[in-house]
Amino acid sequence: MTDDLVRELWAALDGPPGAPERITRDRAPTALDGAALPAAALARATVAVCSLAAAELVAARTGGPVPLVRVSDRAVDSAFRSDRLVRLDGREPVTFAPLSGFWRAADGWVRTHANYPHHRARLLGALGLPQGAGPRELAAVLAGRDAAATEESVYAAGGLAVAVRDRDTWARHPQGVAAAAQPLAGHRPLAPGGAPLPPSGREPGYAAAGLRVLDLTRVLAGPVATRTLALLGAQVLRLDAPWLPECQDALDDTGMGKRSARLDLATVDGRAVLGRLLETADVVVTGYRPGALEALAGMAPEELAARRPGLVVAQLSAWGWTGPWAGRRGFDSLVQAASGVALAERGAGRAPDAPPGALPAQALDHGTGYLLAAAVLRALTRRHRTGEGSLLRLSLARTAHTLLHRDVPGQAPQPDPDAKPALREAVTGRGRLRYAPSPVEFTGAPRDWSRTPGLWGADAPCWEEPPR
Repeated sequence: MTDDLVRELWAALDGPPGAPERITRDRAPTALDGAALPAAALARATVAVCSLAAAELVAARTGGPVPLVRVSDRAVDSAFRSDRLVRLDGREPVTFAPLSGFWRAADGWVRTHANYPHHRARLLGALGLPQGAGPRELAAVLAGRDAAATEESVYAAGGLAVAVRDRDTWARHPQGVAAAAQPLAGHRPLAPGGAPLPPSGREPGYAAAGLRVLDLTRVLAGPVATRTLALLGAQVLRLDAPWLPECQDALDDTGMGKRSARLDLATVDGRAVLGRLLETADVVVTGYRPGALEALAGMAPEELAARRPGLVVAQLSAWGWTGPWAGRRGFDSLVQAASGVALAERGAGRAPDAPPGALPAQALDHGTGYLLAAAVLRALTRRHRTGEGSLLRLSLARTAHTLLHRDVPGQAPQPDPDAKPALREAVTGRGRLRYAPSPVEFTGAPRDWSRTPGLWGADAPCWEEPPR
């Protein structure tokens, strides 16, 4: 499996050129093949480079050869739809709230995101609607407003809405230009002086065994990355602000292998606890908007690295790291709508005023998540060899640019929306959990996570083992 996209992504991670030759693929038609854009190819490629980065780290830590990598189309398809396939005692997850969706505007379409109560309240407030308003009232108001005006007024109120654009319009938009100019996986060295990675103490396939990861991310892309690191043996501690509750359905999907704690970083005590955690952390993954973490004293990446030489700081954003939208909140669905993905997925032959479409999965989130995990794994390999820390930066908008500017395969397989997904079940203290296994696979790789998710915020904000 040495297609051009795999090579392109591996080069973006600064990987050794010949390594992708070690990747093989098990082909199968999947639901992702039904996308108008090459979402299936993006999914396979991001999983392939993540698996290869894990295999490379195994080789670095054991002194052996790089294990062979295997990519299963069926496993990739299930993993990219994991947030929709997860079940606890058979109950389907809630994916989008009633006020999250596409709405006709006076001059086009608007995409809103109101899954969280505070986002719903801000959306309604920005539009002058009562807090009890429903879809009918929202549709009536948006139909009389310009899409771009709605985008700006909702954002100014702290809510989430974007005007739906086509690919060419986004390519001319200042934020589209800024996102396209950024590297797919930005990397900058941080303070050297980190010790080589400790012995794993487990089977060689656990590439991240013995490492500690602070997970300061929410929803999907960041948690997918840290879920992958947990599979590979890292101790992952997720930290959330107490006043921003997470949907338990989301945690049941992305909380595999992790612990979940609440910590208020706006307080002196909260930052003191974080400081103690950082003393022995190896990786910090954040999903804060650019500049938000730096606003906390001592939390800029360079300051973190000075306190913990060799630290890998991985940062994720929706819109990118420069440009007029760099500081804005965003989600996969909004980036699909603004960047041209949604209109590309509307389908051939549809009327110009037909509603926009969407990818068969939140592929920007999942794809960026596996790329982020791959970037972290490659940075850990560098640290093991040189002691160098790293600052990594990825964004959903830059991943969207890659998807939008790839040719659709001329002989793509026919989609199989009825293909039985690859799923597993586990009995937990809260019921029977059905979940998608990780698609990351190489010779000797872990077969499953070491623990199932618990309740959101139920764990103490501390490491399980004593500090090294």
